[in-house]
Amino acid sequence: MAHPKRRTSTTRRDKRRTHKKASAGTIAICPTTGQSHLYHRAHWHEGKLYYKGKVIAEKEVAV
Repeated sequence: MAHPKRRTSTTRRDKRRTHKKASAGTIAICPTTGQSHLYHRAHWHEGKLYYKGKVIAEKEVAV
């Protein structure tokens, strides 16, 4: 395995890392409920799971 001959300076390390940063996800608005959510993600609203504006599951209430 290769081993570095010299220690990488903090400036050199930080220059390499300048492009690595988190970006905020794109927010979509559900046409049915009007709720904001991430694209391509299902979201809960009032006990129902919505995806692409359609109900795909309902939360069951235990008696």
